[in-house]
Amino acid sequence: MSKVIGAETTAKLETQLKGKLIAYWSVTLLLAGSITLSGIGQLMQLGGNIELVTNIGYPLYITNILGTWKILGVIAIVVPRFPRLKEWAHAGLFFLMTGAALSHAFANDYGEYGFHVILPLSYAALNIASWALRPKSRKL
Repeated sequence: MSKVIGAETTAKLETQLKGKLIAYWSVTLLLAGSITLSGIGQLMQLGGNIELVTNIGYPLYITNILGTWKILGVIAIVVPRFPRLKEWAHAGLFFLMTGAALSHAFANDYGEYGFHVILPLSYAALNIASWALRPKSRKL
């Protein structure tokens, strides 16, 4: 009797772990794609990035710095191994995104429907979800 219960419990646990892994990679790849496109847009100064930065009073060269940080952060999160680097990358992306939202809010630059504040906060939420769902192999 206990062998059957143990097998069912093991099967449920394996299914839960698979589901968590699928959720982790779904969230992480969505985050990575979004941040990569944002970083490339900043590095190439496309898609209104010039106006986004200058409207809140930052110098234009900040797009090169932020774009580079975003690309490096995505690489750190996606590549295997280096769990401490992943921790720092998640922290960096969180501060980068919440800082962007706060910068726009403090400059009264909310954009249409609050887009300039909501989008970075949604990236920060994806980042938290990716960090929380990470498998044991990606933890310290």
